[in-house]
Amino acid sequence: MDNLEIDAGHVIPAAELELRVARSSGPGGQGVNTTDSAVELRWDVAGTVVLSDAERRRVTRKLANRITNDGVLIVRASDHRSQHRNREEARARLRKLVAGALQRRKERRTTKPSRAAKRRRVEEKRRRGEVKRLRQPPDA
Repeated sequence: MDNLEIDAGHVIPAAELELRVARSSGPGGQGVNTTDSAVELRWDVAGTVVLSDAERRRVTRKLANRITNDGVLIVRASDHRSQHRNREEARARLRKLVAGALQRRKERRTTKPSRAAKRRRVEEKRRRGEVKRLRQPPDA
C-alpha cells in the first residue's frame, strides 16, 4: 500500500495505515461469499507523527463520532464488488475526512449595515405598512 497524501503539507505513511478485508454484508446473489470485498481502513490518529498536537486535537474533535476510544479512525467501504475499488474508495474517504477536519473555519468579522442598507430597510417597512393600511376598510 502507498502513502496517502491528504494535502500539500500532510502525507500519511503507509506504515500508519492498517487495511482489513472481510466479506461484504448485504443481499446475496451470484458470487456471494466468494470474495472478500469489504475494506476497512484504520488510522491511529492519537499515535500519528503526521499531525502536530493542535492538528491532532482539531481532527479528534471534528471526527469524534468516527474515532474509537483508542484514537483510531475507521473508514469502511463495501460499495463496489471489487476489493481493489473498495480499497481506493476507503482511501478517498479517509483523505476527504481528514482534509475536511484539518481546514480551519474562516474567522467571522462583525460588520454593521451601511447607511444605504438601513435606508432601504426602513423604506421597505414603510411600503409594507402602506400596503397593509390600504387593505383596511375606509373609516366611516
